[in-house]
Amino acid sequence: MSALTLDRVRGGDWTRWLRDNGVYVAVVGLVLFNAVATSNFMTVDNFRTQLIQASPVVVVALGMALVIGTEGVDLSVGAVMALAAALVPLYLGYGLAGAVAVVLVGGLLAGLINGSLVAFVGVQPIVATLALFVGGRGLALVLADGQLKSVSDPTLINLGSGSLFGLPYIVLSAVVVSILVGFLVRRTTFGRQLVAVGGNRRASELSGLPVRRTLLATYVLCSLLAALAGLLATARLRASDPSSIGLLYELFAITAVVVGGTPLSGGKVRVLGTIAGALLMQLIDATLIKHNISDSWSQMAQAVIILAAVYVQLGRRGSGS
Repeated sequence: MSALTLDRVRGGDWTRWLRDNGVYVAVVGLVLFNAVATSNFMTVDNFRTQLIQASPVVVVALGMALVIGTEGVDLSVGAVMALAAALVPLYLGYGLAGAVAVVLVGGLLAGLINGSLVAFVGVQPIVATLALFVGGRGLALVLADGQLKSVSDPTLINLGSGSLFGLPYIVLSAVVVSILVGFLVRRTTFGRQLVAVGGNRRASELSGLPVRRTLLATYVLCSLLAALAGLLATARLRASDPSSIGLLYELFAITAVVVGGTPLSGGKVRVLGTIAGALLMQLIDATLIKHNISDSWSQMAQAVIILAAVYVQLGRRGSGS
């Protein structure tokens, strides 16, 4: 190690590195812990199960990361998932393509409502999306008559349980979404505009950027991804259950985004960090379950992780990084 590198480490660069990469360290550390302390953890079947369970959270969290990148938040993603789940069995009679189209249209409309309230009416994001958070699941329950409905479409069932070259379709869907969102953020004009709006909305307006259009498109994308996640969850469960599908997913998504390093103050979107955050949440749940620890401890663990992530963000801001 060179003298310059040693000086940087002594000067505190290692703490900055840990702040930026702590989520990856936590994922690796938790995997190593389970490899030693949890029986049958290091098996292909177990990793397959963990990835399948984490995939809908990854899809929703990536949409949430886009919104948080604009200094907003979307509390309605769980309700949009429930609404998508309720729509699937109603339109499967027109074929899976027809049902998927209706589900995406539902997500589009939800995003237009949220985005219009934020971008054009000027409502605070937490208030604008709270309305759909409350009403969306209620509408989903009405559409489903308050009942769980099984689905028997073979193509949809294959989406939930099938695989391609050993990779489950649900996981493959999350991978494709991750690649597309990463490309959108890093390689497109829209991605640069999104980050600019989150960094300084007033300056973006003065520089002529389409701020309102960018905000509207961001909330539409978030709702579309939530609708897709609802479809994937329905396929995996082989049933439409709006009372449970998407429940608390808004909190899971926010946690994954924050833990992954995307600041709540906007101006930055960490795609890989968000994916790692979602995997970390899933690994924590799996670890506690495999060691016969109740869900209440899992919720408290997530609360501690959120507080730690926010504290780290404060430290990053204070150091000017």
